[in-house]
Amino acid sequence: MTYLRLLRVHQWAKNLFLFVPIFFAGQIFEYSYYQTLAMGFLAFGLSVSAVYVFNDYCDRESDRLHPKKKYRPIASGAVSATQAAIIIIVLLILGLILAFSLNTVFFTLLCVYVGINVMYSLGLKNFAIIDIFFISSGFILRIYSGGALTSTPISHWLAVMVLLLSLFMALAKRRDELIINKATATKRKSLEHYNLDFVNSCITLFGSVIIVSYILYTVSPEVIARFGTDWLFLTSIFVIAGVVRYLQIIFVEENGGSPTAILYKDKFIIGTIVSWVLSFYIILYVGS
Repeated sequence: MTYLRLLRVHQWAKNLFLFVPIFFAGQIFEYSYYQTLAMGFLAFGLSVSAVYVFNDYCDRESDRLHPKKKYRPIASGAVSATQAAIIIIVLLILGLILAFSLNTVFFTLLCVYVGINVMYSLGLKNFAIIDIFFISSGFILRIYSGGALTSTPISHWLAVMVLLLSLFMALAKRRDELIINKATATKRKSLEHYNLDFVNSCITLFGSVIIVSYILYTVSPEVIARFGTDWLFLTSIFVIAGVVRYLQIIFVEENGGSPTAILYKDKFIIGTIVSWVLSFYIILYVGS
């Protein structure tokens, strides 16, 4: 269990973004893609875990002062620095070898992901605004990786919406950290140039832009022509509901620090995602 917590396998859910390109391209039933995407999911997962272990290793001293992060395996001493280093090397070798065997473009994108996160862990996370864009880049790289594995073009609409959504979630995480640090005697360096007013304004801004962007996407002539239907705007209902619920979690419940935990546990969010997928499926696949 200690090593599962160290690898943060639950965070592998983010790698489902690899499947997003074929969904939006109307190729979800092209089962020939699934084996390649599954292998890509594993390669990305191994590399993601290596990055998390490396980040925990770099943050072990500051994590010991954090009310929640002090229980992480490296910060608590359950896993030694030597063990962590070995795990990082093994995971990276396995992940990158698997990626190279699948697709050289995918391999390159995964190397970029690892490189960006190494730079983030080594210090770029301490630069306000830059840090959240580095976090968001991981989601952008995932959708382009999924496109590379399946030879699926990535539309500008999809890239922009994924960027906005990831920035929205990254800011929610920063807000949670600000609240926690306000209650402790220490302050993390990465939060020195953030405050609640600024983060709250940005979260509200991105939440609004996400909704508007999605509505514009569903009614754009390009999308209507590609999918052969002008009813996709109906799926906006679930996007709006999901964003509003996430804002409620952030501002009312003050529990927006872990998007993955919300995805796993919040029934309303799960319901809106399932409803969005089903409505998109019915309009795109059944109604056509």
